[in-house]
Amino acid sequence: MSLPLGFCSTFTTTSPPQPQPQPSLKSSVPFLQTVSFRPCLKKKKVVVTYATASEPVAEKKRAPRGFSKPRPVSPEMKEFLGGRTEIPRTEVLKVIWAHIKENNLQDPANKRVIVCDEKLKKIFGQRDQVGFLEIAGLISPHFKKAEN
Repeated sequence: MSLPLGFCSTFTTTSPPQPQPQPSLKSSVPFLQTVSFRPCLKKKKVVVTYATASEPVAEKKRAPRGFSKPRPVSPEMKEFLGGRTEIPRTEVLKVIWAHIKENNLQDPANKRVIVCDEKLKKIFGQRDQVGFLEIAGLISPHFKKAEN
C-alpha cells in the first residue's frame, strides 16, 4: 500500500512484529512498517540535438519592397532632395528630419509641431505648420506609382 505524501515513500503491510509478551492483548490488525523513506530526486534528462546543414546555404539578397523600394519623385520633391529622381520613402523622411533639425524648425513650445520654411512649404502644400505624424501622409502625393 502506498500513501501519497508529496514525496516518494514506500510502505508495506506485514504481519505484526514478533509477539512480545503482553498481557492478553492480541490484535489482528496488520501494522505498517516503513521499508524505505526517501524523497524523489529524479533528474530529468534533456537531450538537445542540433540540425546541421551539410553545405552552407548562400543567402540571396532580396530586392527592396514596399516603403524601402526606390520610387520616382515629383519635381518639387526632386528640388528638395537636390536632384535625386528615385529614392525610397524611408530615405525621404530621413532627409526631411535632417533639414528640420539643421534649421531648428520644431516649435520650442510643442516639439511635435514643425514650423515650415519655404522649402518645406513647397512639399507640404503651403502649410505653415505640420504635425510630425502628418509628414508621412503629406509626402505620399510626391511619389509616382511604379509600373509593374
